[in-house]
Amino acid sequence: MRSGAKVAVVGSVFLAVASGVGYGAYNVWNGISSGNVGGDSRTTKATGPLTQHEVEQVSREFLSAWAGGHSYKAAQLTNNAVEAEPILAGYTSTAHVRKAVITPGAAAGTKVPFTVNATIAYEGSVKQWSYSSELVVVRGLTTGRPLVEWRPTVIHPNLKQGDILKTGTSEAPEIKAVDDKGRELTRAKYPSLGTILDRLREKYGKTTDGEPGVELYIDSADEQVPDHSLLILAKGKPGVLKTTIDADVQAAAEAAVGSYGESSVVAINSNTGEIRAVANNRKDGFNAAFEGSQAPGSTMKIVTAAMMMDQGIVAGPSSRVECPGSVAWDGRTFHNLKDFNLSNATLQRAFARSCNTTFIKPVKPLNEKGVAGTALGETARKYFGVGEVWRTGATSTDASVPPSTGADTAASYIGQGKITMNALTIASIAATVKSGSFSQPIIVAKDLDGRKLATAQPLPDSIGQGLRAMMRAAATGEGTGAGAMSSVRGDKGAKTGSAEVDGQGTSNGWFTAFAGDLAAAAVVQSGGHGGDAAGAIVAGVLQAR
Repeated sequence: MRSGAKVAVVGSVFLAVASGVGYGAYNVWNGISSGNVGGDSRTTKATGPLTQHEVEQVSREFLSAWAGGHSYKAAQLTNNAVEAEPILAGYTSTAHVRKAVITPGAAAGTKVPFTVNATIAYEGSVKQWSYSSELVVVRGLTTGRPLVEWRPTVIHPNLKQGDILKTGTSEAPEIKAVDDKGRELTRAKYPSLGTILDRLREKYGKTTDGEPGVELYIDSADEQVPDHSLLILAKGKPGVLKTTIDADVQAAAEAAVGSYGESSVVAINSNTGEIRAVANNRKDGFNAAFEGSQAPGSTMKIVTAAMMMDQGIVAGPSSRVECPGSVAWDGRTFHNLKDFNLSNATLQRAFARSCNTTFIKPVKPLNEKGVAGTALGETARKYFGVGEVWRTGATSTDASVPPSTGADTAASYIGQGKITMNALTIASIAATVKSGSFSQPIIVAKDLDGRKLATAQPLPDSIGQGLRAMMRAAATGEGTGAGAMSSVRGDKGAKTGSAEVDGQGTSNGWFTAFAGDLAAAAVVQSGGHGGDAAGAIVAGVLQAR
C-alpha cells in the first residue's frame, strides 16, 4: 500500500479513501492492474445476465480506482473509457478534490447506489462535500466483461454530457433574491425557483453590489442552462436582486403542484405582467412552466374566440352558433367529448361547455377569405403578444402559432396541430383577457438591463368584454371549470383544456383562470380533463392572492 491511501473492507461495506495532497494508489483486485475484470480476456466471451458477484466486483473496483485518483484505471472499468477518463481526471484537476471516501450500498440487480464524502481544497479554502449517486453495471458488447455503464451522472447526479465540475472564484457574486415585498427567496424554501435563481445570478449577479466567493460548481456545457453551484468554500458578499415573485403566491404554487406529478403552474399580475409564482413538480427537474412547448388544448379557444369576433364570424357571446357532436374538415373528423351536442346554443354557452365543433365549423368561411390558416396566428400576435420574443429576465420558450393547412388548421382552433405553448403563455393570455391589454410577463424589472419587451394592441372593448363574459361563464354554473373554481372567491373566469399527445394514453390536462388581479395557468402531463388536476392547482394558487 502506498503512502497516503487507505482501503478497508468491512463485511459488505467498502470504503475507498485517498488522503493527503496527492492521491495514493491501491489495487484490491488484480483486475485494476491487468485491465481484466472477471478473468483473462483470452477466455470465452461471457454472455447472459450478470451475476451478483460480477456486479459487486466491478463496481467496487471502479469506486476504488476512482477514490484512489486513478482516472485511467477507473475509466477502463467503464464501457466508454474515452469519455469517462477526462471527467474522472477532472475530479482532482478542476474540482480540486483532495480526499474521497466512497461507500457503496447494496446492489439492486445491476444498479449500485453509493455515497461520496469528499474534501475540497482550493487556495487555502477547505470544505467537506457529501452527496449520493449510483452506477449501473452492463456486459461489454465486444468482450462480455462486466463494466460500469458510463454516464456523467455517475460522478454527480446533476452532471450532464459535456458539463465540468470546477472549483474556483465564481464568475458572478451570489445573489440574495427577494420578492416584491423584500422577502428572501431561497432554493431550500422554494425548490421550483432553483434553476431560475441560477439563471438570475448568472445574468444579473454582476449588476448587484455583491462580491464573488470561492465555490464548487457545475460549468454547464449548454448555454441555455445556467451554471449550478454545489458547494461554497469561501463566502463572498451576496448582492440583493429584487424579483416580481410574491412569496405567498409562490408558496401556494409549490404546495399545489406538490399534489400532482409532472405538473407546472405560473401566476401573473393581470395588470402589470409581473410574474408572481412559477412552480414545477417533475421528475426531470425541467422548468416546463417557462420552457415547455406543448399543445395547449382547449385553452386556445380563448384566442380562437377572439379571432372569430375579430373576423366578424360572430358578433359576441350572445351570437347563435352550431355545436354538433362532430364536424369534418378536409377529410378529418373532429369530435366533442363523447360527441355531445348543444342545440340553439350561444357562443358563450359553447365556450363554457368547451364545444370543439363550435370553434371549427363556423370558421370555414375564412377559407373563402384565404386566411383560414393564418388568422389565428395573426390574432394571437396582434392582441396577446404570442409569436413575439418575450424577454422575461429568465430563460423561457416563446409560443408558436404557425400558419397551417388542411386539417391542421381545424386542429389549431382547438389548441392541437402544430401550436406549442406553456403555462407562462396561457397564464398571460388569461391575464390579457382580464385586463384588456397585453403586458409582457417579467420576473425582474426591465430597467435592470434595458431589455426591450414585446408589445401588442389592446383588445377592442367588444372583444375584451366578450372574452371576460365567456370565461366567467366557464367558471360558474354549467361551465367546465365551475367545479375547480367553486372555492375561489370574487370575480372569476376560467377555461379548461385537454390536449392529445401521440403515444400517450391520457391527454394532458390544462386549466387557466383569473380572479382579482391574478391570472394563472397549469398543465399536468396525462392529467386528463383540465378541470381535474390542473384546475385544482390553479384554484390553489388563486386562493393565495
